[in-house]
Amino acid sequence: MSRNEYITCRELIDFIADYLDGTLPPEHRRDFDRHLTVCPPCVAYLDGYKKTIALGKAALKPSDDPATGQVPEGLLHAIRAARQQAKG
Repeated sequence: MSRNEYITCRELIDFIADYLDGTLPPEHRRDFDRHLTVCPPCVAYLDGYKKTIALGKAALKPSDDPATGQVPEGLLHAIRAARQQAKG
């Protein structure tokens, strides 16, 4: 990334995971933040990316709630067995 020019939208997308993880080096983070100040589409993209991550985490959140509806007994048995094995 150049010090004199803004990073491109493609560069922003390439580094978005590191940005959100907090592992993007400080000088690249400044360039990333600078780009966001002038590019509303990238701000919207970043917002959508964050929401997608949050929805994915919520969907995969472990739950001890009982299954509802018709769930094959074999599937329930397999899930219970896998959970037991994961607990070690």
